[in-house]
Amino acid sequence: MNNVLTGRDLLDAGWQPGPVMGAALAAAESLAADDALGRGEILAQLNRVRQSPADFKNDPLFGVLAARLIALELPRHPETLRAEPIVYRVWGDDFEPVTLEQMDNAAHLPVSRAGALMPDGHPGYGLPIGGVLATANSVIPYGVGMDIACRLRLSIFHESPDILPAQRDRFKKALTFNTRFGIGSRDGEWDRHQRRVHPVLDDPRWQEVPFLARQHDLAVRQLGTSGTSNHFAEWAALTALEDVPRLGLAAGEQRLCFVTHSGSRGVGANIAREYTAVAKAAHPQLPKKYQELAWLDLNTAAGQEYWLAMQLAGEFASANHQTIHQTVIAAAGLEVAAFVENHHNFAWEEEHLGQRLIVHRKGATPAAAGVLGVIPGTMADTGYIVVGLGNAESLNSSSHGAGRPRSRTASKQMITRHQRDAYLRQRGVELLNPEAGVDEAPQAYKNPAEVMAQQLDLVRPVAAFMPLMVMMASDKKFGGGGKGKKDKKKRRR
Repeated sequence: MNNVLTGRDLLDAGWQPGPVMGAALAAAESLAADDALGRGEILAQLNRVRQSPADFKNDPLFGVLAARLIALELPRHPETLRAEPIVYRVWGDDFEPVTLEQMDNAAHLPVSRAGALMPDGHPGYGLPIGGVLATANSVIPYGVGMDIACRLRLSIFHESPDILPAQRDRFKKALTFNTRFGIGSRDGEWDRHQRRVHPVLDDPRWQEVPFLARQHDLAVRQLGTSGTSNHFAEWAALTALEDVPRLGLAAGEQRLCFVTHSGSRGVGANIAREYTAVAKAAHPQLPKKYQELAWLDLNTAAGQEYWLAMQLAGEFASANHQTIHQTVIAAAGLEVAAFVENHHNFAWEEEHLGQRLIVHRKGATPAAAGVLGVIPGTMADTGYIVVGLGNAESLNSSSHGAGRPRSRTASKQMITRHQRDAYLRQRGVELLNPEAGVDEAPQAYKNPAEVMAQQLDLVRPVAAFMPLMVMMASDKKFGGGGKGKKDKKKRRR
């Protein structure tokens, strides 16, 4: 097509490089699909949007471009970072230096009011994983994270865990035929005739924001699927550490349970990217090392749009878990006696320090007094059901897992599949996808028992669960796993 505009065309027309130009080029590409429009007509239409973006805010084609242009029109103020960071407490130790640096950066933001770092802390985008940050009337898209409302759901059954080794094939088939892991249409989405249904897909909020409307088809394809990385689905043996009347558990009792870890999939990732770009455009004077902490004022249209999108992504993430549990558990012929579900990678409006604040928990579990939560270990180490103790210094938070002592890349250079598989065999754990990456091996994580011991003033463990049969994504996206001759031979087949 000879009617496709380029970045040079837009620069010559006075457009500035950045997120706005990216949105303009995307709209121009869509317009170019109609061969009846020439380059001049397409450029003229883009210029009309630039002159009056408010008129196109709800336009299905120009909505994203209009939102980014409107963000540029917001009042500009010099970004005055704090001379001294807010005081925050750190739980645990053995952090990579960049983790502490990211938390310190967040503590210098002018909107920051309180914070904490959990013992599973490790580097993330903007706010570190395990970081908790309370801000005044503002939300940080990367403070919430890429996988919005990622969560744990644990279903407890009446049966003893002894049923699994006795009927291994039954449980293996229930898991492998009713789950999808990974990204892309082949691994991470259902075929048309397999797609799940849930009321969340009919929620009118999908149509309230043009950007969300464009995510709906992706949501339909990915509902009831899991992601890559540390997302999993597993059968596990649960042991009650004390009486837990809410869950119908008596101290010492053992039950079979089913545990999943996943989030809002591609929908959440797209929301994070889109509104982080909007936030960065709204704060162009932020120094480079703070740009991923760019925030949206909740009094602005962009801030309200992100808040709506985040809430919807949270409900979509919960629907993912509901459908996974329903289909897998039905295939296994079981009935749920009780369940626990909690999420992280989210922002809550809560009262702290005598005021209403927006609390970001990036890889941190809500742990208000009496609240039940699930904190997993590794694919071959004990995880826990916990009850929150409501520690004000942690902003009522705890860890969301074991955390990493080193980067994924470093773990891949240190750990082989042979070492991982030997660890699993020693503990009697079956990994249904041996192509799962070694950066998810138990050796790639901190010791879960030690992490739990570092936060006994935040939560109390009331039950423990040990994985028996685990399903995760393959490692293909992340470049293979481990080193060693045996691993190389496997990759050449």
